[in-house]
Amino acid sequence: MGNIDIVDLGYNGYKIKQDKRYFCFGMDSVLLANFVSSNNANNVILDLCTGSGVIPVIISYKKKYKKIYGIELQKEMFELFKENVNLNKLNDKIECINEDIKNIKNIRKKLIDNENKDVFDIICVNPPYKKGGTGIKNDDTVKYIARHEVMCTLEDVFFTSKSLLKSNGKMYMVHKPDRLVDIIYFARKYKLEPKKIQFVYPKVDKKPSIVLLEFVKNGRGQLDVLEPLIEYNEDGSYTDSIYKIYGMENKDVKKEC
Repeated sequence: MGNIDIVDLGYNGYKIKQDKRYFCFGMDSVLLANFVSSNNANNVILDLCTGSGVIPVIISYKKKYKKIYGIELQKEMFELFKENVNLNKLNDKIECINEDIKNIKNIRKKLIDNENKDVFDIICVNPPYKKGGTGIKNDDTVKYIARHEVMCTLEDVFFTSKSLLKSNGKMYMVHKPDRLVDIIYFARKYKLEPKKIQFVYPKVDKKPSIVLLEFVKNGRGQLDVLEPLIEYNEDGSYTDSIYKIYGMENKDVKKEC
C-alpha cells in the first residue's frame, strides 16, 4: 500500500483512506464531528476545509441531517475525499466540492441548484491552525497549506461562514487555544456569537491543546464553558470520555495514521 493507509473509524464499518505524504486527520477532527449538534433530519450542513472527508463521514454516522457539503481546495485531498465518500457508500448523503471557500457565489449556486435554498443550517470547520509565514515550512506543499493560513485565513473562515449560514444557524470550530483571542475577535466582527466552549487537555496536568467552539449567527451574548475533556490517562490509555466518543466496543481500533 506504500503511503496509503486505510483507517477503520469503528463507526458502522466506515473507513477513511489517507495518503501519509499529505495531511492525516487527528483527534481534533473526531472531536469536532462529535461536538456538532444536528438533530434535525432536514439540516443541510457545510464542512469547510474538509480534507479527506473524515468529519462528514463521522457526522453521517452520529447525527441527523439531510445533506453534507464538503469543500476542499487542494486537488490531492479532494480526490481522497471523493474516494472516501465512495468507499463508505455515502454518495447520496455527502456532496464533494472542489472549491476555494472564499468563492461564496459558486458555493451558494451549488446549494441553490441542489437544495433550493441559499444558506446552510450548520457550518463546521477544522481550519489551518498556523498563521502564514510561521513555523517550519514543509517541503510538501499540500501538507503546508493544510496546516498554515496560506490559501485561507481565520478571517476568511468567519466571513464565509457569516455569508453562508442562516440567521440563528450554528457554526462549529476546532482550533488551538493560543488563537482564541483572534477567534473571538473575528467571530464577533462577523456576527457569530460564541455560545459554547470546551477545552481539551492531553492529560489532567497539562495545558489545553485543543478548543472546541459553537457559535450562533446573530446570537445573544451568553457563553457556556463546558466541562474540560481529558484525552489520556496517566498510563497513556484513552480516558472513558474519549472511548465513548470513539465507540467503547472498539478500544483497540487504530483511529489515526
